[in-house]
Amino acid sequence: MQEAKVFKELVLSTTSRALVHVFFAQRSTTKVPGVTDIQLKPRKIRKVAVIGGGLMGSGIATALLVSNISVVLKEVNPQFLQRGQKTIAGNLEGLVKRGSLTKDKMSKAISLLKGALDYSDFKDVDMVIEAVIEKVPLKQSIFADIEKICPPHCILATNTSTIDLNIVGEKTNSQDRIIGAHFFSPAHIMPLLEIVRTERTSPQAILDLITVGKIIKKVPVVVGNCTGFAVNRTFFPYGQAAHLLVSLGIDLFRIDRVISNFGMPMGPFQLQDVAGYGVALAVKDIYAAAFGTRNFRSGLVELMAKDGRQGKINGKGYYFYEKGGKPKPDPSVQHVIDEYRRQTKTIFGGKLVTLSDQDILEMVFFPVVNEACRVMDENVVIRASDLDIASVLGMGFPKYRGGLIFWADTVGASYIHSKLSKWAEIYGDFFKPSSYLEERAKSVRPLGAPKTAQQAPTRSRM
Repeated sequence: MQEAKVFKELVLSTTSRALVHVFFAQRSTTKVPGVTDIQLKPRKIRKVAVIGGGLMGSGIATALLVSNISVVLKEVNPQFLQRGQKTIAGNLEGLVKRGSLTKDKMSKAISLLKGALDYSDFKDVDMVIEAVIEKVPLKQSIFADIEKICPPHCILATNTSTIDLNIVGEKTNSQDRIIGAHFFSPAHIMPLLEIVRTERTSPQAILDLITVGKIIKKVPVVVGNCTGFAVNRTFFPYGQAAHLLVSLGIDLFRIDRVISNFGMPMGPFQLQDVAGYGVALAVKDIYAAAFGTRNFRSGLVELMAKDGRQGKINGKGYYFYEKGGKPKPDPSVQHVIDEYRRQTKTIFGGKLVTLSDQDILEMVFFPVVNEACRVMDENVVIRASDLDIASVLGMGFPKYRGGLIFWADTVGASYIHSKLSKWAEIYGDFFKPSSYLEERAKSVRPLGAPKTAQQAPTRSRM
């Protein structure tokens, strides 16, 4: 039988193993020691308040509404509130067009939404999700206010993507119910929910948020509290490596092509265009402070903004965006790149390099794998496969490659280590191998293999 013969060959392939790995890995993210194995019962979450009706807030509200959870959307003025409600209506219409929501369900969802300009409707909410801009004093004052108004059982969640939760909740006495609910944009479509716990977050709050995650059809991954948490922390070198390569004379559109051909939905430059430059500029100093010498400081985004480019939002970034059309490389960006290379000349002695497509791929992804090693070493994730799922669902890492760590193990720790060591000698600490990677390369143990019993307790288990 021809079919049986081909099946036998395919079932033993790396792609088959990768897809099976992702299947089981996704089902194990909700097994959280000390939370899901101690006979706790999840509490019912009937009503959620969302603070901030911007892109993230309205997306989160949409996800809750389509799953029959009542939402109070809080904004600072009537104009912003109206804009948020309009965005939610647009999101729901989009879901109807895609065929994933009926007209009746859309009407039901809209009826569950209530707008608010103050906290008077927060008296009976079961959970609050704060989704305002990444400004520490603003978040702190919001948490101090809602602690006084919300009922004592209410979970106080923040959608921050980078700020330490202990700092967010510093001015409250409710650390046990403060938790991170980090959604990915657009929040009503992207399937990942990073649940961030601190040392003081109660198992009950974690369990309740896992349950809400499942109700709103997200895949919850519980992670520890650190700058960038699991996904943004692991992938911070991704965009930085691409900028470093441009400073060495590599064409940015070629970098994007290589990364897309590998299986990512888009390359790092198009991703930056789509996300908007505000995000990159907001986290730049946070990353610099947290990651020290392994952080590559690039002024490219500032130069792009100075040139009147904002990415997809104003139709002009590295690419040129026309309504309804595919993004096209913008050749007029070259003068910005030239200026950037002039500014970075001093870093690497100004000599331009020639690299193969494989070099480009490895120079972008190996630093990401290296940071993932630190994330595992610091026990920010419960298990390596959680990082695989987070990379697939949060960053669009190709599923058929099994996720970041699974793929890295098919490449081999010793090969990755040797390449990073070589580049670290030439280009500095950005590429310096982590001690975890070094240890795994020497002992020939897979990166994804669990730590031995005597090693440190986990930060995400706490």
